[in-house]
Amino acid sequence: MTVRIMPAEQRHRAEWDTLYAAYAEFYGVTQTPEMRDRVWSWIHDPAHETRAFIAEDEGGHAVGLAHFRPFARPLSATVGGYLDDLFVSPHMRGARVADALIAALAEEGRRQGWSVIRWITADTNYRGRAVYDRVAKLTPWRTYDIPLT
Repeated sequence: MTVRIMPAEQRHRAEWDTLYAAYAEFYGVTQTPEMRDRVWSWIHDPAHETRAFIAEDEGGHAVGLAHFRPFARPLSATVGGYLDDLFVSPHMRGARVADALIAALAEEGRRQGWSVIRWITADTNYRGRAVYDRVAKLTPWRTYDIPLT
């Protein structure tokens, strides 16, 4: 199956909404339609850093998404790209849709002059980690959070 990767367009809204809700459910995150409205508005606001790629199947249906943004890397005095969210519709898993989204993000990073593409995933995301282990290098860093709300 061939997929096409492109920036999210207004015509993708309904399918993006379904994909993003499924992503939140996968991670057990409570997400409201208002939260998705806010993220969608960020994606289309030229002043906001968040961007999105959509993977379309041969019928033009959205079957995957990737949200990303630049981030400063002071230690190396460079800018990197951060992959915040990556999700592929369950019926398309195994068709290398995630690989295509990551490759498109890497190409965007090269165009932008970014020094790295970085992301995190849950330790229990075995299927995703199999893809990530194939296309990227696992780092030794651990992630910590201080919840502020």
